[in-house]
Amino acid sequence: MKESTRSKGNSGEDKAAAFLLSESYRIIERNFRTRSGEIDIIAQKDDVLVFVEVKALPSGDAETLAHELDIRKQRKIIKTANFFLVKHREYNSSKIRFDVIVIDMPNLPPVYHIPNAFTEFV
Repeated sequence: MKESTRSKGNSGEDKAAAFLLSESYRIIERNFRTRSGEIDIIAQKDDVLVFVEVKALPSGDAETLAHELDIRKQRKIIKTANFFLVKHREYNSSKIRFDVIVIDMPNLPPVYHIPNAFTEFV
């Protein structure tokens, strides 16, 4: 029986969250949703607040990743992150970073972390 896209996504996000925890990040929230978009994982390490997009790409490559994370998707993530920051002012003094974690992509480690994958100035 074929695994649904949502359960594949959840499995990938679980792997990504476990990886972040193993690297001393604190998970603040998962699947933060607004009308404009969703952020898979919001984590914190030291004074850095990290908005993480998780991509499970078992049959993908660099071109697939670039397509999945195009400028439109980046802008949605940034807009959603800004909404989170307005709602959670306790993080106003934090540095902000946008990371991507790629799960199960051929020719990469099973969990591949790309810190600072993009910036707010896109």
